[in-house]
Amino acid sequence: MPHLTRRTLAIAAASFALALSGCGQANGAGGAAGTAVSGDMTLGDPNAPVKVVEYASLTCPHCAAFHNEVFPEFKKKYVDTGKVHYTFKEFLTPPAAVAAAGSLLARCAGKDKYFDVISAVFHSQSEWGTSGPRESLLRVAKSAGMTEEQFDKCVGDREALQALNARVEKSAKEADIQFTPTFVINGKKAKEGAMTMAELDAAIAAASK
Repeated sequence: MPHLTRRTLAIAAASFALALSGCGQANGAGGAAGTAVSGDMTLGDPNAPVKVVEYASLTCPHCAAFHNEVFPEFKKKYVDTGKVHYTFKEFLTPPAAVAAAGSLLARCAGKDKYFDVISAVFHSQSEWGTSGPRESLLRVAKSAGMTEEQFDKCVGDREALQALNARVEKSAKEADIQFTPTFVINGKKAKEGAMTMAELDAAIAAASK
């Protein structure tokens, strides 16, 4: 899925993530369950011989398909066994407001629950046409132990939103990310688009040599 221009992303996310929250004056989430964590979100052994970086958006259907269908096997086979260190890099694709809100929510849930929330948001994409994204994201937030008030403050946190936009802009500029998902393995762009397990097997085997 092609991404928006960095300027458009910043404006779209800033304009609509706050509206989605229904709490436009919030400056923080208050409490451990609502404080956004910073830095790269990773899984596995940092000393693993193969580094896999995925640039993905929570509104990207191709990203959702990968995470719902391929990621569990990839994680079990490579990440949990210490063969791969995996990094998830947030990106924003239309509707940018929802992608931003989902990303902020995952960080507010905390490092221990971050990837569980990412998975839940990807699975919730199929619900957005009926219940709407806000209600789906709120259900995910509650399943992670957050209250509705914490959720609203989390996705309305201007400082966290600015940090998210900064991360997205940095990725777009430094890694030249044009599509989601994009996979970078040991510093080299492996594929623009979702990878199959067979493609991951081959790419990881080549990187391990």
